Amino acid sequence: MSKTEATYTEKDFQTLTWNDHIRLRPGMYIGKSGDGSTPDDGLYVLIKEVIDNSVDEYAMGNGKTIQVAIQDNTVTIRDYGRGIPFGKVLDAASKMNTGAKYDNKTFQKAVGLNGVGLKAVNATSIDFYIASFRNGESHFGRFSKGNLLEEGETKTEEKDGTLVRFTPDPLMFPDYSIHLEFVEEMLKHYAYLNKGLKLQLNGQDFISKNGLLDLVTESMAEETLYPPIHLTGHDIEMVITHTHDTGESIMSFANGQNTSQGGTHLSVFREAVAKTIKDFLKRDFELSDIRQSIVGAISIRLIEPKFANQTKTILDSREIAQGGPTVRSFISDFVQEQLDNYLHKNPETADILLKKIIENEKERKAVSVVRRKSRETARKISLHNKKLRDCRVHYTDKDPKAEKSTLFITEGDSASGSITKSRDPNIQAVFSLRGKPENTYGQNKQVIYTNEEFNLLQAALNIEEDLDNLRYNNIVIATDADPDGMHIRMLLLSFFLQFFPELVRHGHIYILQTPLFRVRNKKETHYCYSDAEKDQSVAALGPNPEITRFKGLGEISPSEFKEFIGEDIRLDKVRLDKDDRLPELLRFYMGDNTPQRRDFIVNNLRMTGN
Repeated sequence: MSKTEATYTEKDFQTLTWNDHIRLRPGMYIGKSGDGSTPDDGLYVLIKEVIDNSVDEYAMGNGKTIQVAIQDNTVTIRDYGRGIPFGKVLDAASKMNTGAKYDNKTFQKAVGLNGVGLKAVNATSIDFYIASFRNGESHFGRFSKGNLLEEGETKTEEKDGTLVRFTPDPLMFPDYSIHLEFVEEMLKHYAYLNKGLKLQLNGQDFISKNGLLDLVTESMAEETLYPPIHLTGHDIEMVITHTHDTGESIMSFANGQNTSQGGTHLSVFREAVAKTIKDFLKRDFELSDIRQSIVGAISIRLIEPKFANQTKTILDSREIAQGGPTVRSFISDFVQEQLDNYLHKNPETADILLKKIIENEKERKAVSVVRRKSRETARKISLHNKKLRDCRVHYTDKDPKAEKSTLFITEGDSASGSITKSRDPNIQAVFSLRGKPENTYGQNKQVIYTNEEFNLLQAALNIEEDLDNLRYNNIVIATDADPDGMHIRMLLLSFFLQFFPELVRHGHIYILQTPLFRVRNKKETHYCYSDAEKDQSVAALGPNPEITRFKGLGEISPSEFKEFIGEDIRLDKVRLDKDDRLPELLRFYMGDNTPQRRDFIVNNLRMTGN
């Protein structure tokens, strides 16, 4: 009998309280417990969970204003709905699987369905306060880490509604900071998807008159070929247009929730739009030629939606309501009727569409000639290909770790070797570049197939046709922190922005931060990512510590590298803001203007302490 088997007894079992379980396994409830530096950090899930409840109140016709205040990392959210029944205020905040949304008569088409969200906020907060106001009275409770400290009732002059105030626990979110720009983006989405609802952040109002149309027009970075088509119906709203850009970018929402990873509604919508346009034009176009360069959004509302994860980023519903139409028929019927009617009434838009699709078709056929010649090269990419060291779990797998699947794009054998030796082979893959990649600015899509590096990279990502089969959720550019490394980073970003901008828009592209310095004495070792961090470490470690300046990724040993790409990995997400115009961006940074580009690189290197 092995030692492990001999010590496996009843004493090895534990029963955790609801709040201890959330604190022990926060990823099950809020995703990543980060420091707030990226919009997908769990901190913003906490804020969203509270606001979701207030938005659900508005959706049921109660309360037209939601106030959010954030100061010193304390968040206060106040709505003016019905207020939680006094006898259930504490239960709503501290009893798992408890809520009023199991009976869809009370909260139809709500997004918070599992009775978990508010409890996750409570359990992960060092201070949590909830108060319900009804008919001149208030019932409140105060908690810390999910443990009740105080409760009571009092008279009040407050209007009916609910107030939640919480301060995330620094033990759960080390060195965190709540970035207002991420919260602003969240509130804008709520406003776009709930016309007439006013949301306030520290006194700033967010309200939308045109719903999803405002969202699409304000988030687009390119000029459109024709005015966006905005169609609305009962429990459904859609917007589509085409740009000069490549790729396809469609946002999706269910019950006001941003389903950033799509789901059944997005798949059906993409198919229905392309098929309706094809049938209207009465041309045997390939659907991919119609979807090329499309930008849009789809929003639907369902009774008791099913999501594939607790953070509700993937819709998994098959029916609009129990016994009602399927999601497929509901969306397909609406798109087919309304979009077809629109094109008949707007022939000028239909003509622009036809010309664009013909243009896409010509480009695809020209590329296909080159692609056929290079396809054999692409097929060679496999687990044994020297350029790709693959991982076991991929983004398309039905595996809890699929969202963590990561591809590091590195330069040179030494850097790729260090990352390969220190990575987690279950979820982290490595793709090694040979020298500097080609500048793709001004070139068409044929360069992807004529250039071996890009051809193999595209094959590794599995994005030749579309993003549906993307093999890695996180694509991380890992280059040296020097001018050559910055140049390679810009060349790769140019490639993705020019040919696959939807990878950036959907939040798949990151820049790996690696330490610039190692400061240590006999007792401690500090890794520093800037001159300021280095100076702080020198002061903290006392006189004459050993200071090492890392010149490249290859100089960092695999044992050290393991710390930088593990749970504490530092990543900068590449983002496109609404004011970013891709043609201008690419022209400025990758065109024939070397002096300006050199100044940009030098200035940015100085900013990071180089």
